Amino acid sequence: MPNTPTRQAAGHLLTLLQLTDSALPTGAFSHSMGLESYLSTRAVHDEASFTLWLEKFLSQSLAYTDGVTVRLAHEAAGGEALARLDALVTAAAVPRQIREAGVKMGARMLHVATSVFPTPELEAYRLQVESGACSGHPGIAFALGAKGAGAPCADTVAAYLFSTITSLTQNAIRGIPIGQNAGQRVLRAMHTPVLAAVETIFTLDEEDLGAAAPGLEIAQMRHEHLRARMFMS
Repeated sequence: MPNTPTRQAAGHLLTLLQLTDSALPTGAFSHSMGLESYLSTRAVHDEASFTLWLEKFLSQSLAYTDGVTVRLAHEAAGGEALARLDALVTAAAVPRQIREAGVKMGARMLHVATSVFPTPELEAYRLQVESGACSGHPGIAFALGAKGAGAPCADTVAAYLFSTITSLTQNAIRGIPIGQNAGQRVLRAMHTPVLAAVETIFTLDEEDLGAAAPGLEIAQMRHEHLRARMFMS
């Protein structure tokens, strides 16, 4: 059967669905990205306060870190550009736990992506990570896997953002806790903010990478000193 637009679209859609599945073994379930510090002070304590926190996390941090990283990785031409991007996004992660989380989840995402969606770009990046030339980042591995499947850049960015939002919502369901129905309402409420974040990301460039809310970074640094923790970050 010859390729058709429908088959081609379905192909990259299925790849994005697999890479964003909550069952993907990246370890995202063990990271709150600073949310747990807000739980400890009760600044986030219910569905409404979590929804507000999540929207701010997306628009003021995620878009300027992982979001723009995914876009730049998808657009990158060659290993040198990816190595530079890897170094920048690693350096931009100032809180130690966040930097370590990126490396750990990056290794898992890279392993999964190269196992099931192998491409020359992914293999070259894997070798850079193995040699120590790169630290490894989940956004870069995700972008290369999606790009290899023919996913458009905007779809790839949106899928990655929503996958991160979904992971954090699942962690909020356990950590606050809120119910599963509340979690679904939160995710529905995040549709428009995610699309707005994608638009913002396409106005950014390399110089914007790493811009983040200082309050969030402080909360992320505080996390490792909490007396009791459910999450690794």
